[in-house]
Amino acid sequence: MKRLLNILILPCSAILLSGCAASLGKGMVEAFLEKQESVDTRVCEIWGKPFAGLLPHLNNSQGKMKVLMVHGVGDHLPGYATQFLEKLAQKLDLTAQSAHPKNITLTSRADASKNLGNLRIHRLLSKDRKNELLFYELTWSKITAAQKEVLAYDNSGEYSFRRAEINDLLKKFSNDTGPDPIIYLGESREDILVSFAQAFCWMARNGWDSLPDDVQQSCSFNDVELAQNVRTDEYAVISHSLGSRITIDGMQRIASLINERDVGFREALKNKEIPIYMMSNQLPMLQLGRKLPDVANQKHAYCDASGEKFQERLLTKTPIIAFSDPNDLLSYAIPHGFVEKYLDSRLCIDVTNININVATIFDAFGLGKLANPLDAHVGYDTDDRVITLIAKGIGNQKTDKLVKDRCRWTETVD
Repeated sequence: MKRLLNILILPCSAILLSGCAASLGKGMVEAFLEKQESVDTRVCEIWGKPFAGLLPHLNNSQGKMKVLMVHGVGDHLPGYATQFLEKLAQKLDLTAQSAHPKNITLTSRADASKNLGNLRIHRLLSKDRKNELLFYELTWSKITAAQKEVLAYDNSGEYSFRRAEINDLLKKFSNDTGPDPIIYLGESREDILVSFAQAFCWMARNGWDSLPDDVQQSCSFNDVELAQNVRTDEYAVISHSLGSRITIDGMQRIASLINERDVGFREALKNKEIPIYMMSNQLPMLQLGRKLPDVANQKHAYCDASGEKFQERLLTKTPIIAFSDPNDLLSYAIPHGFVEKYLDSRLCIDVTNININVATIFDAFGLGKLANPLDAHVGYDTDDRVITLIAKGIGNQKTDKLVKDRCRWTETVD
């Protein structure tokens, strides 16, 4: 609210002659905004099939519930998902956790000298230890950090002092986040996708006790233990902005190389359903200028049990739950027909679109409605409705009262 207050006071000062500053003091502005914040009328609209969320899979007597988090643009440090993880644990009633997370420096099996980012693993447990969640936080931004040093001079005092203060903050934010999608389209794309594949591979390994810690090590999809784990464990991916494109491309890359994997792993993966929860989904924008996938417009052939290519699918189903704030300038709903044309048919994707205001909308004193676009882009992982939907889903007996009260659901059927 204070950030918005400053934004409103600046133009107010600039048009002093209009009487803005004379008629509204700072205290009055604060009271006006606080009154608007007291009544939360933010939209939450859902179109799609029911989904269960993470909760039903926590008490898995045969295996584990494992979740992979993939960040978006901008430099990130290991631990960036801590606030989200703590709120998710609260919603899932996981009140115990490992004393220390484990960290793996990811590298390529083809070149062990490469540093492909960090994978941090947390173990969360219920009080009675019956429910368990392994949370894998992928930090891939180290791969692009070196290339973004080309713009470091622009953040130095030599240039930054020439800009107005607010503009300087925005320029530094732009220099940090803007290059990542461009770099991803270049030579670093393969390293980022290998980083994702390595994170997915480690997620498919055994449980907490067998995971290494503080090592730089690669994981092989041909390890015999992976097939058994994939058969028994449950998986989900949570992504943000560019991370959603990385996740889809990473899964499509696994699909393209699946015939090189262990046959047991391939067969086990075919029977899995792996939901992807996309915050600030950017798939439509990041499809621009890209070639179509090798396998497209063949969903019925690969995903229907009677289809002629059913045995060649990668997964039984990939539900995409796409969260988009309409005031997020970098987020898009997934339109009808997009999946069939632009995404790999072997993933058997179903889409649930969630139109949700994660940023507060204010009445800017009769000048129109206003929402901070930055808050609308980064606010998903702290929004209680988003976290509750990921934790407990919708259209099931465990659906949270918050979602029932605050979200409008339109169920879609085939």
